[in-house]
Amino acid sequence: MNMTFSGEEEPTVDLLSGTEVLYREVAEELMLAMNKVRQGEFTEVKAATQAVKDLRAAYQMVMDERTRVEKLRKQVAGAGRDHALDFDAARDEIGRRLACLREAGGC
Repeated sequence: MNMTFSGEEEPTVDLLSGTEVLYREVAEELMLAMNKVRQGEFTEVKAATQAVKDLRAAYQMVMDERTRVEKLRKQVAGAGRDHALDFDAARDEIGRRLACLREAGGC
């Protein structure tokens, strides 16, 4: 995933692809360790436990970054269609409030 914001240069590294590669490598380590445990080689239990911890940490980092990216996308895109500013309604509200102030102030 390459994201470019106005005024920024194109990133030199595709972070999503890099994260996916790291995640895949840790998953492979876990599978190798689990296979050895299934074969009765319990020397790999510590490695399997560490791989599970690493996998969880990598997953959490990916999810955190995904949340940040979505937040940035929304900021760059503006408020979005669901939250578009209604200038006509704002103008009417300003006029209504001014009329109330005139009425209250005796102008």
